Amino acid sequence: MRVVVDYDRCINSGSCTRAAPTVFEIRHDQLVVLQEEPPEELRAEVEEAADFCPTAAIRIEG
Repeated sequence: MRVVVDYDRCINSGSCTRAAPTVFEIRHDQLVVLQEEPPEELRAEVEEAADFCPTAAIRIEG
């Protein structure tokens, strides 16, 4: 699984950081992907983060 973020769409709402805090973090008002290829056991959290994103800026490949 690979996490892809469209930073042009991201508004830094933080919803992804609450759903998957080991994968996403906001630093200095900018979203940071801590794990671009998180382990499969985090798939449910990453999918929830993508689902909760208000601008659909997060995509999961694979």
